[in-house]
Amino acid sequence: MIKFGIQQGLNVARLGLTEDQILTACVLADRTGYDSIWYMDHTNVPQWNHAIVNDPWVMLSAIASITHHVELGTCVTDAVRRHPSNIALAAVTLDRVSHGRGTLGIGAGEAQNIKEFKILWDKPVGRFAEQLQVIKLLFQSSPSNRVNFEGEFYKLEQACLQARSIRQPHPPIYMAAGAPRTLDLCGQYGDGWIPIGYTPELYEVHAKTIKDSMKKNGRSDKDFQFAVDIDVYFADDAEEAWAKMKNAVKVSLFKPEILKVHDINNVEGFDFKKYFTEYSMSNQEWIVKMREAAQTIPDKVARSSIGIGTPDDIIPVFERFLKAGVNHFIIRFWGSGYFGAIDKFGSTILAYFRDAYKPKR
Repeated sequence: MIKFGIQQGLNVARLGLTEDQILTACVLADRTGYDSIWYMDHTNVPQWNHAIVNDPWVMLSAIASITHHVELGTCVTDAVRRHPSNIALAAVTLDRVSHGRGTLGIGAGEAQNIKEFKILWDKPVGRFAEQLQVIKLLFQSSPSNRVNFEGEFYKLEQACLQARSIRQPHPPIYMAAGAPRTLDLCGQYGDGWIPIGYTPELYEVHAKTIKDSMKKNGRSDKDFQFAVDIDVYFADDAEEAWAKMKNAVKVSLFKPEILKVHDINNVEGFDFKKYFTEYSMSNQEWIVKMREAAQTIPDKVARSSIGIGTPDDIIPVFERFLKAGVNHFIIRFWGSGYFGAIDKFGSTILAYFRDAYKPKR
């Protein structure tokens, strides 16, 4: 089954929608037939001073109270800014208040949200691995099944949660991963994968890496959710819209993995590791450097990552991602007509795929 969800992410923050408007959009998605709703976890988005940025767990609980069908999750949170026990309990609580619709989307974190707040973020992948282990242990815990953990970053001694999730054995864990070690962790611990800023070609390569990891760890990928966070921009004139969007799309794709899989030369003097671990979107000098360097990505490559234009323009992009292995699309609608885009996608593209890929009896 192909799933479709909407993301309340940077797209919504940039629009400056009020909380009531966001809740209205979520009710619309629930009634229109979407399968999931996701909420970003940022402290701020310094590139847009007028954006409204809320806590995802509080907002998802509010969304749970007014929806009935959609799964609800973070896209994505990190356990760097909170202890893993807090993340585990938040995920269980969301699952309970939504009557079994809670999902945990989690990643290793990024410089944004951390650097300015002076939060310790050393050895991010090693820390991420321990976070996942602690969270899974706590999901299984209870007063009669207390758990212990002795790691480099986290320790538990006779610890437990006193709430059990409705979904068993625990709320699904979707992981943001895009490097060899995190992709391997996704195959070891994840129930789903949510990458962002991908072309179909890169998706195929990394999906295989996850499947290989699952096989190595004695797991089946039969029910695994291969998701993708994908941008959609409706426009009557696709070429005109692409001209407006292409610079931003190239920035979102600018990372070593994209350059490698598409045989694009690395930009001399640009230090990706330093950018992603030491700098954040509040550093204007590095923003300018990144924007300039990203323009080396060819239009054809960048355009394959986004649905832009009319439904007839967008459907082939989604079909190509399906061939790459995607079974769960998480959509960020861009443009001013947010409510109209949710409705239009539901009545055209979502309806098309529901009909074309409905299970055979």
